[in-house]
Amino acid sequence: MRNETILVVEDDLPIVELITKYLSAEGFVVYAAYDGATALKQARTLKPELIVLDVMLPGIDGFEVCRRIQQESDVYVLMLTARAEEIDKIVGL
Repeated sequence: MRNETILVVEDDLPIVELITKYLSAEGFVVYAAYDGATALKQARTLKPELIVLDVMLPGIDGFEVCRRIQQESDVYVLMLTARAEEIDKIVGL
């Protein structure tokens, strides 16, 4: 059994449930946040090994959440988005 913690940051509950289902089945410990402010608090508290981060969040958007997290930690961040604009991809990188 794995001990790795993953934080899923997404405001769409069905997507959170789907991601959580698959990651939990692989043995990961999964937590969820539904907005940017909560994501920042949980990232500091949980210190996850990976954050799956939606770009379009209520309050603080995913890009800003990522910037703030990367200032405090070297955690891996996987950006999750439905946006297809090339500029969004560039900013995400």
